[in-house]
Amino acid sequence: MTNQLKLLIEQITQDPFVHAQWLNTLSFMENTGAKKISRFESKTDVSLLVLKHAAEEHRHAYYLKKQLAKLAPTGFENYDDAWLISPQTSKYYLDMLDVWVSKYIKKTLGLSGYELKWAAYLLVTYAIEVRADELYPIYQEILSAKQSKIQVKSIIVEEVGHLEEMKTQLAAFSTEWETHATVACELENKLFQAWIQSLTQLYPLN
Repeated sequence: MTNQLKLLIEQITQDPFVHAQWLNTLSFMENTGAKKISRFESKTDVSLLVLKHAAEEHRHAYYLKKQLAKLAPTGFENYDDAWLISPQTSKYYLDMLDVWVSKYIKKTLGLSGYELKWAAYLLVTYAIEVRADELYPIYQEILSAKQSKIQVKSIIVEEVGHLEEMKTQLAAFSTEWETHATVACELENKLFQAWIQSLTQLYPLN
């Protein structure tokens, strides 16, 4: 998958407009993640770590969006379908991961209410951070090879920190967190594969 992903991103970054759609889509996903964190929060019991994570996800969305001007001087002011890459699959990805992980938690752990929300937040975020730790370094490698003005190095550093933080939180949540995290990653991988397939259909690998 790593080689396929690298080839796909190389293909996407050849065209400035398509590259801008890709960048805007990553921004959309980061922003969606930040909003989901806020929805998972308790009304009163909000830790410094959760606030930090939400703030950094919002910053990532802003940072990616801001760099669009380096690729496209106009357009991309919003997340309308015209400015996203494979918009339907991209929007479906995170929402369905929430649904699938929540169903797994309810069935396996019998949780409901806020406990269900919190467990879903932990597992969904963990799976996404694992994916981010794969995707962003590959993207940065390609950007560096092209000597692109676009950079995602600061995001990579923060995502590595996020993953370690999620491991700590998951360990506090359950002694069997690794089993549950593996399932969450398997569910995420199904959605990621579908996303990559949709992109490959739009931008066939040379």
